[in-house]
Amino acid sequence: MKIILTGGGTGGHIFPLVAVARKLRALGHERGVEDIQFLYVGPKFDAVVEEVFRREGIATRYILSSKLRRYFSFANILDALKFPFVLVEAVWVLLWNMPDAIFSKGGYGSFPVVFAGWLFAVPARMIHESDATPGLANRMAARFAKRIGVAFASAIVKFPVQKSAVVGLPVREDLGNADPQKAKKFFNIFSDRKTVLVIGGSLGARSMNDAVLPVLPKLLAQYEVIHIVGPRLYNEYEKNLGGLAPNLAPHYHSYPFLTEELSFAFTLADVVVSRAGASGIFEIASCGKPSILIPRPRSPQDHNRKNAYEYAKSGATVVIEEDNLTPNLLFSNIQSILEDADTRAAMSSSASAFFIKNSADVIAKEILELRGVV
Repeated sequence: MKIILTGGGTGGHIFPLVAVARKLRALGHERGVEDIQFLYVGPKFDAVVEEVFRREGIATRYILSSKLRRYFSFANILDALKFPFVLVEAVWVLLWNMPDAIFSKGGYGSFPVVFAGWLFAVPARMIHESDATPGLANRMAARFAKRIGVAFASAIVKFPVQKSAVVGLPVREDLGNADPQKAKKFFNIFSDRKTVLVIGGSLGARSMNDAVLPVLPKLLAQYEVIHIVGPRLYNEYEKNLGGLAPNLAPHYHSYPFLTEELSFAFTLADVVVSRAGASGIFEIASCGKPSILIPRPRSPQDHNRKNAYEYAKSGATVVIEEDNLTPNLLFSNIQSILEDADTRAAMSSSASAFFIKNSADVIAKEILELRGVV
């Protein structure tokens, strides 16, 4: 079998594709399909994502992308003129790499691939919507899809009910299940302190870094801090960090980005401070970790904020709007969670209850069954 994977915009679209690809390989082997080839078709990502694809044995064919913004921008004119060329490119790639199925994670780079698949009558067209409010690309692609899966229950009302289902969001099964001793060794952690994990998303988050920096001495006096700064911001942040006191530096562990080693970070984390991208939320929930979410302002269609408050209904997280984010407010929320065992336990239980464990399995089975591999 050859399966085309598509999705575009951020790394949040990529890791669910990886989770489904892994499950498809496992289920394919069980059902006698020994050779499943994957090809990612969509916008080009940075070197970190390319390395993820390489590790997973997923080939890539990058195409142009055009984005329709729901606000006035001269870029909309340019992207509208570009779209026919993007569509021709997608058709050309599919013509030379005719797949048995297409799985789309949405995002502005995915629609041309889904539409091209419809033109070729590719038998299994399935799309997945991660956000609490569906994006424009998936709402357009829905009419061409045979099956639609959504992560948040609130999103399902935007799609045809007869072919839609709440399936959660696929995450890597190994996330949060690493050996704690191996995890401590990786981060050079030798204490029994509680651990704060700060994640700024695949690109990093300047405002989060700026809020963490002033309270690092207070945090490091009590806790271990694992800080994923973001590849674009790492060098700048390290310069601004300056020299930490010798007694504090061993407790601070900063990285531009983590891929497979992210499972070590989640395993050790007692609380996670994160943006509110859908993939990040479901990764946190899958590990049953209490969290503090800081939605990214001006995210497309306000997805971050809507995701954060939808998840907060479960009781698993605290939401801090970026306009209200101050170093002291961040520190006090971290401290209140870590110093109250009952609060941590309740938030952890709520996170685990929110997560749908078999999401990747459900999606993979649906793709195989639509293709007739039963």
